[in-house]
Amino acid sequence: MSDLISDGMTRVAWVASIANINAPTATELTGGLDLTPRLTPDGLKMDPTTADVDTGSLASTFDTMEVGRVKFDAELTVKRGTTPSEDQPYSTLVYGAHGFLVVRRGIGYPTAWTSGQQVEVYPVACGERANKAPAANEVMKFTSALKVTAPPATNAAVA
Repeated sequence: MSDLISDGMTRVAWVASIANINAPTATELTGGLDLTPRLTPDGLKMDPTTADVDTGSLASTFDTMEVGRVKFDAELTVKRGTTPSEDQPYSTLVYGAHGFLVVRRGIGYPTAWTSGQQVEVYPVACGERANKAPAANEVMKFTSALKVTAPPATNAAVA
């Protein structure tokens, strides 16, 4: 048995417009802003939480639950750049900006977006950017809180 190592096996893009989030096209994804080289190694946070729905009754002798609503705690930690091109995430992920965060996992980062690849597509709005406190021996960074604005397609396929 072997394990899939995550280093270099994730690609993340900010895409302004996607016609069908369940089947984004390679052209739409290629036209997006590639955030991957600017994200810190632990800078992609897309943590789902599922609420509990109590299904017990007055006759119950055991607490039973069913799955309820899902929400995501989403945040990016991004390195600042020294050129306008490198710092494009800082000028793009601004308060109120709406778009789609697209995540591909388990395929080498250099691999182009290709038909059939599994991706996650999150319709999001950006919260206020938070500049991280300066620290010795670290790059300058900021975090962008993301608000998921509609149900995401967490098992989409590139068309």
